[in-house]
Amino acid sequence: MSINSASDQRIAHVSSELAACLPALHRALERRVASEYPHPKPPEGQLALLRFVAQYEGATVREAAEALLMKPNNVSTLVSQLTERGELERRQDGVDKRIAHLHLTESSRQRIAEAIALEESHLGQAMLSLTDGELDALGSAVGALKVLARSLRPAVG
Repeated sequence: MSINSASDQRIAHVSSELAACLPALHRALERRVASEYPHPKPPEGQLALLRFVAQYEGATVREAAEALLMKPNNVSTLVSQLTERGELERRQDGVDKRIAHLHLTESSRQRIAEAIALEESHLGQAMLSLTDGELDALGSAVGALKVLARSLRPAVG
């Protein structure tokens, strides 16, 4: 077996395992959080937008669309829905009145913080069952997963 073939097989194996494991991990975590979260869960697109704005307060619709890999008109629709529900605010740009900056409302900020705290708590509890070696491997993998996520994003321009 050639070196390239062995490397190709290893990549195929790891990519197959990741493709199966990551969605299962996400679903399991989502179900655990949902069982304790005291508020109605918004649809996935709205939740993704709220999380983005929580991290990048003041971002524009275009910036959110690029980051979330969505069309600007779809993000604009989500912004309208969330604004109507009092979870998001649009603030007009001081220089260019055509641009709106997105901000969470206080209640939305609290809800996002609650959800994140529940996620971190459940993950922390689950990680207590890991060995030191598994924790080290997982810690090392986080950086690689971030690079992998960036490399899967479409090229801009």
